Amino acid sequence: MSKPKVLITRRWPEAVEKAMAAIFDVTLNIDDEPMSRAALQQALRNYDAVCPCVTDSMPEDLFAVDDCKTRIIGNYGVGFNHIAVDAAKAKGLVVTNTPDVLTDATADLAMTLMLMLARRAGEGERQLRAGKWHGWYPTHLMGTQVTGKTLGIVGMGRIGQAMAEKAHFGFGMRILYHNRKPIPPAESRRLQAEYCAELTWLMSKSDFVAIHCPSSPLTRHMINEKTLGYMRPDAFLINTSRGDVVEEQALIKFLEKGLIAGAGLDVYEQEPRVPEALLKLENAVLLPHLGSATEEIRVAMGMRVLGNLNAFFNGEPPPDQL
Repeated sequence: MSKPKVLITRRWPEAVEKAMAAIFDVTLNIDDEPMSRAALQQALRNYDAVCPCVTDSMPEDLFAVDDCKTRIIGNYGVGFNHIAVDAAKAKGLVVTNTPDVLTDATADLAMTLMLMLARRAGEGERQLRAGKWHGWYPTHLMGTQVTGKTLGIVGMGRIGQAMAEKAHFGFGMRILYHNRKPIPPAESRRLQAEYCAELTWLMSKSDFVAIHCPSSPLTRHMINEKTLGYMRPDAFLINTSRGDVVEEQALIKFLEKGLIAGAGLDVYEQEPRVPEALLKLENAVLLPHLGSATEEIRVAMGMRVLGNLNAFFNGEPPPDQL
């Protein structure tokens, strides 16, 4: 029996590529450039499985192919808003993702952004590299304390709770959170986390607001001019979830006018395009979507895809089927 044909749309860690190739007939994207719409649609005609990632847009009309060979979309990542899942399912395809594996890595990065913002680390490094640091003085790049401050978390899933734990037990931070529903009482007591039914109340009471909710029609531009207006001028916004949760132009306006103290972003509305106005802001810390970028996590993500494909082609339900 021939091996199932699998397309991996971008380069993955070598260990995962080798593991995949040992089981399947794998085609790699050697150039490691985003594939065109036409190439992705052709892939649906030629491969039993297509393994995309966040850079691969798979809208509804992509699946409008009469001769679709693909039976499973093994997404490399937990987020899947770049895939028209309902359209794929209507075509008879199974869609999977990679949950659970990147929780701590993303929470760690959110903490990194919070600390960089508070201590103006980005500004300091730029100043030093440009040869503009002329020595210590009492008022140089004074930031703000993190220890003991209030962290508001929007989206209290696995990543939100991981950040809450690091912030509360590591920095003695008070935790507020906004979620569709409260987390279990025992976990809430352990983290001493206070549930906020109203997002605007959380934003008005927090020194730092961290976004950890998924991208969906309900969360698109959840952070907008109205909700940003409830933040204090000395408060900071952090987003490591999805770019479209934040209305970027509204955020730029608030940063330019000093209506909030700063923002730390790892994701953007139209990645990889970042607005020029945002790039110019000293009170913004900007990272290139590094949330899951550790060797351990990127390998674990790939192995999760492998597990899903293995189960599917062995006639079993994939563990992470959407």
